[in-house]
Amino acid sequence: MTSVRGRMTGRLAAVAATTGLCAAGMAATAAPAAAGGAPGEGVSGQRGGASATLDGLRTHDQAVIRTGSERQEISAGLFEMTVEGGGTLQTYGVDMLNPIQEQARYEEGEWKSSSLYGNRNAGKIRWVLEHSYPRMNDLQALAEAAGAKRLTPQTAAAGTQVAIWRFSEEGPDARAGAGRAGAGAGTGADAAHKGSAREHVRITASDPAAQKLADHLVKAAKRMSEPKASLTLEPAEVSGRNGERPGPVTVRTNAPAVSLAPDPHATSQGVRVVDKKGEPVDSAVNGTELYFQLPEDIDPGTASLTAEAATKIPVGRVFTGSGGRGKSQTQVLAGSSQSTVSSAAAVNWAEGGPVPATTAEENCAKGGVDITVDNSGDAPFPLRVGGQKDEVEQGDKGTLTVPVKEDQPYRIPVTGPNGYERTFSGVLDCATSAAAGGLDQRSAPARAERPATVGGGSGGGDTVMGGSQDLAQTGGSNAPLFAAVAAAFVAIGGAVLTVVRRRS
Repeated sequence: MTSVRGRMTGRLAAVAATTGLCAAGMAATAAPAAAGGAPGEGVSGQRGGASATLDGLRTHDQAVIRTGSERQEISAGLFEMTVEGGGTLQTYGVDMLNPIQEQARYEEGEWKSSSLYGNRNAGKIRWVLEHSYPRMNDLQALAEAAGAKRLTPQTAAAGTQVAIWRFSEEGPDARAGAGRAGAGAGTGADAAHKGSAREHVRITASDPAAQKLADHLVKAAKRMSEPKASLTLEPAEVSGRNGERPGPVTVRTNAPAVSLAPDPHATSQGVRVVDKKGEPVDSAVNGTELYFQLPEDIDPGTASLTAEAATKIPVGRVFTGSGGRGKSQTQVLAGSSQSTVSSAAAVNWAEGGPVPATTAEENCAKGGVDITVDNSGDAPFPLRVGGQKDEVEQGDKGTLTVPVKEDQPYRIPVTGPNGYERTFSGVLDCATSAAAGGLDQRSAPARAERPATVGGGSGGGDTVMGGSQDLAQTGGSNAPLFAAVAAAFVAIGGAVLTVVRRRS
């Protein structure tokens, strides 16, 4: 019988050789660009919260994966991350078969847009994090609760990680009822979890005390709700016409206070950040509603606002890969120092015509990225997807779902009138590797000492279909917001547009 190690090594080499992006390009010929003001790219940038770099596996012992009569020993334990702007995070992995990249960049996100999507045991994972190491650092008390003689930081971390993996990887019912269009199979997670390899995955800790801790945590765990984000601004973009006050943008945070800073372009153009009474504001708290006050005599353009705070990020928040090295194992937060968190919101304006505000959200249920256009202008916004045409009327909102394959980077450029430009990028990660096919079809067990790059070419995840350039722009001077979608996605069903009437 072929060894687990041999099959995994071959698969890892094949995965590492993958280059093209399974992504869709959306572009349009635009009028000459307005100066400055565009917010940074990325779906992750719209989520808000903490951005961090994975430093590696720091406190760990060993665990064993068994499939039938075969076994594979791997490292299991606690990772550390360095937060951009200051702070340190401790995390556990969720997707044990997904290779880890040290120094990979991560963004705080939601369960529904991660490999915890559809996992009805996700709340139990949070319970484990709240009731085990390092959150509970009295190792003697933890050992007594588990019926173990003695626990060290290493064995406590390994036992905790094994318990988390059991809830995220083991058993055919972990994701019952969750469809996974993005996985490529099109049959939902139930089918993925009924495969023979899937049903026989068994994870144990090598150390007896760590194993007792894992068994105790799995037996005692109760479902908890998902923790709230450390900081977000909702929505991430608004639009309006000269002299108006677009908004509100609502602050959601667990920090006691948030500082606000408009970008230099906004300040130079006379765009002010105000409250609902029209009074200028430079700080906010949870629930504060913010508006952009636009001058009457201002050229069309865009501007942005950055919110920043220092806080401890709630245990149980998920962190997913972002940027060119974004393909790395999903992490779930076990502990946080006081850390810097931030979020951004943008405003787009013009005197007349269509005025779009665009936001993006990864949609695991549909296997793609939802691009939502809110047209607050006084004219319809033409919309074209492949050979299909539609438009977003003034006062309407349209959502376009761009199909993206599971575990593959994507880059979706969006342009519009008056130099309007947005780019949404990331990696769609909606299921654990085991859920998508088990040991026989996916990459090797994750090891901090063996990083692997998945997806993307030399461009680090910012290429399209294996090339180094974005898709060619098409259309005339009166181009629509979305001028083209990659032919690969048109062939598999294309994008779906839903238009919702927002105003009467």
